[in-house]
Amino acid sequence: MSEQATGTQAVDRAAMLIATVVRSDDPVAFADLADECNLPKSTTSRLLTALERTELLERTDDGGYVAGPLFWQYAARHDPWEELARLSMPVLEAVGEHTGETVNLGVARGDRVVHVAQVNARYLLGTRDWTQLEVPAHTSSLGKALYAFGALPIPTGALEQLTEATVRDGGQLTKHLIVVRRHGYATTSDELEVGLSGISAPVFGARGETIAALGISGPTTRLADQLENFGEYLIDQAARITKLLAKPHAQVRPSTLRESKEGAA
Repeated sequence: MSEQATGTQAVDRAAMLIATVVRSDDPVAFADLADECNLPKSTTSRLLTALERTELLERTDDGGYVAGPLFWQYAARHDPWEELARLSMPVLEAVGEHTGETVNLGVARGDRVVHVAQVNARYLLGTRDWTQLEVPAHTSSLGKALYAFGALPIPTGALEQLTEATVRDGGQLTKHLIVVRRHGYATTSDELEVGLSGISAPVFGARGETIAALGISGPTTRLADQLENFGEYLIDQAARITKLLAKPHAQVRPSTLRESKEGAA
């Protein structure tokens, strides 16, 4: 085997070890790494030593391997949602092409929703830069999706009333969220402002936790008759983002969770 081929093989094996450790929820033992990557123990030991030396991996006190300091340094210097937005953008663009409406990806920060990515509507009416605005979570479909699937704490007591259609209090919101969980997507109609509607579905992480919501918004006159169709469509598109983020053997589909919630109502 040539020197170049041997070097490439070593890189591939080292990358496989790193990927196995990073994807694991817990520290990975040496023997498990060798078995899972189908490598001789001598090769595994040599590569792990190099990966520790370069701070790509490190050992815990119990001897298991976890991601090394370089990963944490990178994460500390970058907004963790930037990578989510980058990975999700092809899906957002596809949703925008299909619906023609403004598309947003929202995440929970504390008790509010932050828009981390947007694709503008094809129509002049309905285009708005939501990334620069903060609205009450209970008035947006993104917020309702994050409430319903556990990413935001559900408020109690009276809620800010922006229109006559706005959810009035935590009790009314809780009842509404039962329907959201049963359907698998959230909707708003004239609740943030008269004439504006929205539809959103949750995006799940590798362990089934809700990490974001994918949604569209536009004039009520265009969306009123499309809520169910677009809701089902957004469930599928949110599942595409989930697949990008989840481990290959631990994918979580919103449809599965939706089916498990059928008895909640």
